[in-house]
Amino acid sequence: MFDRICEEINCIFDRDPAARSVFEVITTYPGFHANLWHRISHCLWNLNMRWLARFISTFSRWLTGIEIHPGARIGRRFFIDHGMGVVIGETAEIGDDCTLYHGVTLGGTSWQKGKRHPTLGNNVIVGAGAQVLGPIHIGNGVRIGSNTVVVKNIPENATVIGIPGHIMNSKEHQKIKQQIAIKCIGFEAYGAIPNSPDPLERTVNDLIAHIHSLDNRIEQMTTIIQRLNKLIPEECLGFIDLTENNIEKNNLKKQETR
Repeated sequence: MFDRICEEINCIFDRDPAARSVFEVITTYPGFHANLWHRISHCLWNLNMRWLARFISTFSRWLTGIEIHPGARIGRRFFIDHGMGVVIGETAEIGDDCTLYHGVTLGGTSWQKGKRHPTLGNNVIVGAGAQVLGPIHIGNGVRIGSNTVVVKNIPENATVIGIPGHIMNSKEHQKIKQQIAIKCIGFEAYGAIPNSPDPLERTVNDLIAHIHSLDNRIEQMTTIIQRLNKLIPEECLGFIDLTENNIEKNNLKKQETR
């Protein structure tokens, strides 16, 4: 147990540059306090002392502003930064070396008993205000951006942003991940990768580029039709030429035939 506590203190120094001393972490970090209280309540929950476990978790929420159900399974070196408003449901499972920021919800979408909360793999970062809902699986090394809503399974080493969550799997994202790996930066605060491209913005830009290409093709086709109109008799291509002069000629011919 003492080794586990030392691990959690060390991981706080690794992920929070504001931490100055062990005494400061032990006395002022609500995420650290909530994790300790959860260890106690979870042991009582497994011993079928359910009311006492819920009472301790409620007391912990009153002290820290973090609500962790006693039935939730949490791995080693778990860190909740700031922590206010974090909610972790009963059947949630969290792997090792995971980080949650304030306002995160690991919630359920069903009133049926059984597995109804998400499962997080190892080394997962969930940004502030993100909502991970339902009995879904989040793979190892996933980064979930702030205010993202995730309702489906996410593969390993992916970055998710948006509402609903979109997986960033573009070539630009791969280049950014390679740059981060070269710099040996293994932790992205709030699940945000610097200069990360927005998938929706990229889609809109692609549509605009496609419209411009269509405009160019139409101009080319119009130019070719006008050239053909000079080479082929007017009787054959008069209906293709949409210039004002040709439209007037066609109208005059129609009137003469009438």
